[in-house]
Amino acid sequence: MFNQFFGEEGVKRVSKWTAISLMLLSAFLLVKIIGDFKRLPTVGREIYPQSTISVSGTGEVYAIPDIATFNFSVIELGSTVVEAQEKADQKMSKSLAVIRQLGVEDKDIKTTSYNVYPKYEWNQVACITYPCPAGKNVLKGYEISQTITVKVRDTEKVADLVTKVGATEVSNISGVEFTIDDRDKYVSEAREEAIAEAKTKAKELAKQLGVRLGKIMYYNENGNYPMYYDEKAMGLGGDAMVSSVMPARAELPTGENKIISDISITYEIK
Repeated sequence: MFNQFFGEEGVKRVSKWTAISLMLLSAFLLVKIIGDFKRLPTVGREIYPQSTISVSGTGEVYAIPDIATFNFSVIELGSTVVEAQEKADQKMSKSLAVIRQLGVEDKDIKTTSYNVYPKYEWNQVACITYPCPAGKNVLKGYEISQTITVKVRDTEKVADLVTKVGATEVSNISGVEFTIDDRDKYVSEAREEAIAEAKTKAKELAKQLGVRLGKIMYYNENGNYPMYYDEKAMGLGGDAMVSSVMPARAELPTGENKIISDISITYEIK
């Protein structure tokens, strides 16, 4: 029936084109398989030249802090929330007035926490009969806790601020920290120093190995972290009122901040 429909010549023509199509398909599949096979060694990993060297460098920059921050808190108890808030507000207003008088702008005074907690007292009922009655928690009032973070742009004023804020009988002062406002400038300097060190190492190593450096294949940077150096900043805190432990004037040396940059570079070698 197939012969009757196409004829003898038609059958030969169809057979010929079928054979050619099968040959082309086989060739295409063979090329694809070979290509996939060649790519197998690099699947799942980054492609680097076979010949590379890696070096590292460290840069350190010292800078005198030009800003400071510290925290202080006011904690007050009251039989009601309103009473506790009023007591806390009175004390906080005195502290904020002192801060503003010493030149700190409102943009640098920030509330970082404000909490209201009920305060309970365990009341153990006298045991007259057996079994003894269970005790119970009795509401005694409410506690207000407010914490303020202050940024000081003149580090010479930090000691006066801490001393005078403490004199307003705040509950605690903590977290005195000296930092650098334009830190990116020093980070860049530390990075530049680290890269220069790595380049020097790479040139020396290439000379010793008898090879030439090619292009940079990989770069990684860690660090750029500040470290407090030499002197100590002092924070005051605790459950007692700060005014009872504050010196006549707090001594808060600024010291230096050390900024470190660690980098690594991978070079192609020829």
